[in-house]
Amino acid sequence: MWKNIQKKVSKLPWWMTNPFLLVIIAFSVWMTFFDESNLLTQYRKHCELSDLQQKRQYYRDQIKQTDKAFAELTTNPATQEKFAREHYWMKRDNEDVFVIVQEK
Repeated sequence: MWKNIQKKVSKLPWWMTNPFLLVIIAFSVWMTFFDESNLLTQYRKHCELSDLQQKRQYYRDQIKQTDKAFAELTTNPATQEKFAREHYWMKRDNEDVFVIVQEK
């Protein structure tokens, strides 16, 4: 029986009998498909990370714009008047304000 096994093993290609190569292949298959941090999970985490970085940059830009608008609003009286007219519909004593609402 042992000789039959040896004959069958000797007919196999060299890479199938090399234990180091078999271990490397098994390890690669395990890490690629079965491990907790497999390739699919790593790709999803990479996509999520890039999305979060884009959102972080967007919010940083929004903060810069808001800070700039706030600085302008607190220092310039003309900007204060414009803001009050646009957002709170304030008017001067000799003016009338008409608000037109468009229905969708």
